[in-house]
Amino acid sequence: MAQTDLVITPVSGKADMKAFIDLPWRLYAGDPNWVPPLKAEVKELLTPGKNPFFGHATAQYFLARRGGQVVGRISAHIDHLATQQPPEQGMGPGTGNFGMFEAEDDATAQALIAAAEDWLRGQGVTRVLGPISLSIWEEPGLLISGHDHPPTVMMGHNSPRYQAMIEGAGYTPVKQLKTYELDITKNFPPLIERIVQSGEKNPRIRVRQVDKKQFDKEAAIILGILNDAWGNNWGFVPITDEEVAHTGKKLKPIVFEDLIMIAELDGEPVAFMMTLPDLNEALKPLNGSLFPFRWIKLLSWLRKPQCRTMRVPLMGVVQRLQSSRMASQLAFMMIEYIRRNAVARYGSNRGELGWVLDDNQGMNAIADAINGTVNKIYQIYEKPL
Repeated sequence: MAQTDLVITPVSGKADMKAFIDLPWRLYAGDPNWVPPLKAEVKELLTPGKNPFFGHATAQYFLARRGGQVVGRISAHIDHLATQQPPEQGMGPGTGNFGMFEAEDDATAQALIAAAEDWLRGQGVTRVLGPISLSIWEEPGLLISGHDHPPTVMMGHNSPRYQAMIEGAGYTPVKQLKTYELDITKNFPPLIERIVQSGEKNPRIRVRQVDKKQFDKEAAIILGILNDAWGNNWGFVPITDEEVAHTGKKLKPIVFEDLIMIAELDGEPVAFMMTLPDLNEALKPLNGSLFPFRWIKLLSWLRKPQCRTMRVPLMGVVQRLQSSRMASQLAFMMIEYIRRNAVARYGSNRGELGWVLDDNQGMNAIADAINGTVNKIYQIYEKPL
């Protein structure tokens, strides 16, 4: 059918929202590396009042139909906290985003992107960054390398065809996000082991696991370090207290005390490392639903996960230490302690670090030092309007 047979409409009502959420199940039916998300969680992500992102963001969703069949979707959104950030850090005034992008073919892709751009232009946006679905803290970037294996928890997966579609719409690369994988059954190189041992002898350093009984207090400590450590990073947008509470509630079932470390220097928390068992290993066979009895399987897995992969989604050292040897020493200590726990207690043999900005020299150097290899690359694009 011709491109003129395409109809692009804003999402309106429950039926449209269901169609928006359901589309990937058809498009990825033949992709063995796609992990179906829980549909209830996708709906929560997209719904103002349920996702605290909308406390500082505005969004419009669009569907593409051809002959009555849904063939594509896209979100257009503005994070008003992002527009308040310094432009030299990637966000800034006039910046909007597109995300949640899926398209059956190039004609559909071009029409959807044009619709998102028109809406953003009407909101005063002068520059688009995308794809970002929906917050920079959720699933930023388009997967351009690493389609041959499934993503880990909270990481995106998309068709390799989308790169040409987005670039064909006039978007140019602005930033790459990388993930590193490593064999955690192997000891780290002797130099790293010596650095860890040296830190263990330093009375000023204490590396401890979090106390889940004091969840809110520990979350506040981690948030404080995170906002300080990442504050100058490209794309940084502060996390609100409401988002911390919401994310904490969502992640609490996969938060295990011996997989999250806080490092203290002279009694002050200065670094943290969060590791999550790869929930995607348990979610994949559920096909997006916990009913009728799939929730029993998930609960059983959550009681004591035994999983191949552990993912490190967040790690940070306060800015005042970032250019010092202490920063890497604390990082290596936390990584080593969690590595041991992951292997001994969870049966894991693979770790994944990321995402990591391509210009984050410190974190990239740490990944290289522990023999990490890049396994996925996500690309963020920009376009002036």
